[in-house]
Amino acid sequence: MLCRSTRRRGGPGPSATRRLGIWPLAVGALVAPVTAQETEPEIDGKWAGSVVLPAGELPFSVTFETTDGVLSATMDIPVQGALGLPLAAVSFADGRVHFELEASIGLAVWDGALDGDRIEGEFTQGAASGTFSVMRAQEDAEAEEPAEPVPYREEEISFENGEIHLEGTLTLPEGDGPFPAVLLITGSGPQDRDEVVFGFPVFKVLSDHLTRQGIAVLRYDDRGVGGSTGSVSGSTTSDFAGDALAGIARLSEHPDVDPSRVGLLGHSEGAVVAPLAASRSDAVRFVVLLAGSTVPGTEILYEQSAAIARAAGAPEDRIAWNTDFQRRLFAAMEAGADLETFREELGVAIREGIDDLSEEQRAPISDVDSYVQTQVEAEIDRLETPWFRHFLTYDPVPALRETRVPVLALFGGLDLQVLPDQNRGPLEAALGGNPDVTVEVLPRANHLFQTATTGSPAEYAMLGHTFVDGFLDTISDWILARFGN
Repeated sequence: MLCRSTRRRGGPGPSATRRLGIWPLAVGALVAPVTAQETEPEIDGKWAGSVVLPAGELPFSVTFETTDGVLSATMDIPVQGALGLPLAAVSFADGRVHFELEASIGLAVWDGALDGDRIEGEFTQGAASGTFSVMRAQEDAEAEEPAEPVPYREEEISFENGEIHLEGTLTLPEGDGPFPAVLLITGSGPQDRDEVVFGFPVFKVLSDHLTRQGIAVLRYDDRGVGGSTGSVSGSTTSDFAGDALAGIARLSEHPDVDPSRVGLLGHSEGAVVAPLAASRSDAVRFVVLLAGSTVPGTEILYEQSAAIARAAGAPEDRIAWNTDFQRRLFAAMEAGADLETFREELGVAIREGIDDLSEEQRAPISDVDSYVQTQVEAEIDRLETPWFRHFLTYDPVPALRETRVPVLALFGGLDLQVLPDQNRGPLEAALGGNPDVTVEVLPRANHLFQTATTGSPAEYAMLGHTFVDGFLDTISDWILARFGN
């Protein structure tokens, strides 16, 4: 989106990034039949990375498969909405890797070398040339997802925050309690209790690990999702803090939970909600913050939008225009001004983005005027929700200053949605009076704490359903060191 790139933790969709002027590698490609050669089996599997050109980076993944001694491959370019593109001239011999993609704007050629778990080399397409690098992705995308039956108990739990009814799942370790416990808080947008992002059940995997380590976990559906009532867009961060405290109260009264060892774990916006809840109640005994922002929402969006667009290859002049548009729009919203002018400007930008598309890309849009109008109205509707207006101006620092319980804060070094360089300093300053604070940046992690190449949201769907090494143990070890038996 031009004025908001946090539709959910998945980031902007293909149409959003196209409006920012992304270099069109192979959208609407006319693909030639695949040819292949015999190959060594160790290259089989999924590899994720990016092409690097002077205009920027374009994330992609390539999946090799050997069948009856013949190698074939397909490519995904999620940022362009292109999945499963068959590749031609696929070969792997003597450590050299080659594959090609017939595209409407010219043949794209990758030629490189395998070095351990990385393939690097040269990329050409017409007059454009650059480099590419891909790393071997998780061989089993489901590797960390809990297999049934699980070695712990699961209970369906419900609780109320005023008129809001919330439902979730409590997992209890084997053995006799009472146990330390943690309540999980999802990020922005309507999320279910598993916080599923591009097929990755972030909270289900996290809950499984913590429970196996002896920590009870309550995760619940956001307002308006699953068995919960209410609306996310019609609520605010303050409302979500109330939901979390209602969950803490329900968790603390469970006979197998020790109320003196109950805390909160929040991811993304959930890591903004958690300190606010903790500052309001002595029932919260610890806080874990995962990729939490520590500056007002406007500042997050300026940096986030620019970082994601730059990683996707948008030219600097388009990025600068987008930031200027955001600043003017948000100032107008804060002043209570009419947004009609911005509605018109947004429509022009969307129309220009459509004009930049290839004929194949434009084909599904039968009525451009209607499409532009629908997109504009949907965007303006999102801007005018109570959630978004509150998000723009909410400053997390006061709640952090009032958080006196132990805090663990983790950032992803490659996170392009909550950039560590922007948020770590204010967090450490705000928690300066707290005697028990641990802050770590996991160098290769993205916003979901997956092992990433660029950190762009366009990569999320291409990566395995596993966390970066050390992520899970860091959390469980930190909790148990303070609140274990």
